[in-house]
Amino acid sequence: MNLLRKILFPFAVLYGFITGIRNFLFDRGVLKSYSFNLPVIAVGNLSVGGTGKTPQIECLIRLLSNQYKVATLSRGYKRQSEGFVLANENSDALELGDEPFQFYQKFKNIQVAVDANRKNGIEQLLSGSIKPDVILLDDAFQHRKVKAGLYIMLTSYGDLYCNDFILPMGNLRESRSGVQRANIVIITKCPPNLSLEAQNAIKKELNLSPNQSLFFTFIEYDEVVYSDKKTLKADEVKAMDKLLLAGIAKPESFFAHLKQENDECLTYPDHHHFSESELQEIKKKANGRIIVTTEKDFVRLKGSILSRQLYYLPIKSSFFSDGDSFDKYILNYVGQSTRNS
Repeated sequence: MNLLRKILFPFAVLYGFITGIRNFLFDRGVLKSYSFNLPVIAVGNLSVGGTGKTPQIECLIRLLSNQYKVATLSRGYKRQSEGFVLANENSDALELGDEPFQFYQKFKNIQVAVDANRKNGIEQLLSGSIKPDVILLDDAFQHRKVKAGLYIMLTSYGDLYCNDFILPMGNLRESRSGVQRANIVIITKCPPNLSLEAQNAIKKELNLSPNQSLFFTFIEYDEVVYSDKKTLKADEVKAMDKLLLAGIAKPESFFAHLKQENDECLTYPDHHHFSESELQEIKKKANGRIIVTTEKDFVRLKGSILSRQLYYLPIKSSFFSDGDSFDKYILNYVGQSTRNS
């Protein structure tokens, strides 16, 4: 690994130089950023994938959607459509991408849109028949053509950005200094029993500025697994003979939560679109057993030949003792921005 890093070091320096120049030009106003007259919250990270953006967006939806008209705007990674798309009853994961389609399926009182051009996407949402009160930008920390009012940056407990390197030497999309744009930094996927002492050690290591807020979250698994037609208690499922299936970044914790000695685990790339031959192979390997997958994979697999034996386990992002402070921060920002607009 050390030899490989040495080989990739010049490329990382070049990539860091390019992204650094780009950020400098945006910071100095040479490249234009666009602001909008409503609260816009951008959720993202410095690293490539696997930091828990989807459950964090869902956390914000739960917090805001009973009080405000909420819209989510995503790129729609690996979707088979182009331009701006607003989700409707005929939409599916192929048109929207798996994560936006998951939002649409799960939260019926919000608007879900996709557009690689976030500026255009916001303009389209604001010109629609239902103007949102607040827009949540999914995976938009590096999308600097839009200037959000609030930036939330995520970094995984087991892979902190401060210990990582720029692509291709490491997994960072830009220099670690990019964290300075964040109003809130969230350490995701922490052990549920993470001590206050350990949290303070991480806080010291990150050395954030006084005007930045730091929070810690862990993944909380549902007590029930779901199919299209029925539910099973997760504890009962753990004891069953089953096949576990994941096409997400860093699925290890999902497998560890459910796996028993004789269970088989199948791993596919993040956002993977399953071919018919792959579905046939999965069904053959399951050999009549139930198949448990992630919620993100389920939205791509529902309606396939696996449907009768397919279940998913939902997750959510849960805060440690300071969750009320996070909620207050978000509600104060949205409330004040809404009044000002």
